[in-house]
Amino acid sequence: MRNSLAVVLLFAAVSAGPLWAQEPPSKFEAYGGYYYTRFNVNANAPGIAPSATYNGNGGGGQLEYNVNRWLGVVADLGGFVANSSGNGAFAGAGLTYLFGPRVNVRRGKVTPFAQILFGGIRTTDGIAQSTGTENNFAMTAGGGVDFKVSKHVSVRPVQAEYFMTKIPDGLNNRQNNFRFGAGVVFRFG
Repeated sequence: MRNSLAVVLLFAAVSAGPLWAQEPPSKFEAYGGYYYTRFNVNANAPGIAPSATYNGNGGGGQLEYNVNRWLGVVADLGGFVANSSGNGAFAGAGLTYLFGPRVNVRRGKVTPFAQILFGGIRTTDGIAQSTGTENNFAMTAGGGVDFKVSKHVSVRPVQAEYFMTKIPDGLNNRQNNFRFGAGVVFRFG
């Protein structure tokens, strides 16, 4: 029994060094990149097909404050121009503003993450049923992965999310959409 305890203590002492030697995360991370959004609008509104879809292309940014090694708080701003997937005609524009928690799994040069963000979407009249710009509820749930290139820079090749919006559509006023992103992350502090 003493030998087993000695082996466990020796293993703990030897492995503790590398665990403590891991580089702590930076306090702030700033992301900038491309966003693609697929809007699925099931509308009962004049001038909109009953199951219209729109392709939104644009960009965005995020600022993350890392509370500790695995938990962060994220603010996300994104903007896009939407075109009809049927004929490619301009359908409108939108701006998202979202906030929420992120869970990071830091493993050396690779950091997968999962997040859920809540906020709003400001749309033009081409996307919403109204006759002007309006703000509506929006949320995302998903994740991605960052690959560390240097101490202060990472590349995010993929961020994929379920993107729910509550834009008035004459039916249930809820759209189940998809959002994809890719870009660069800069670390500070």
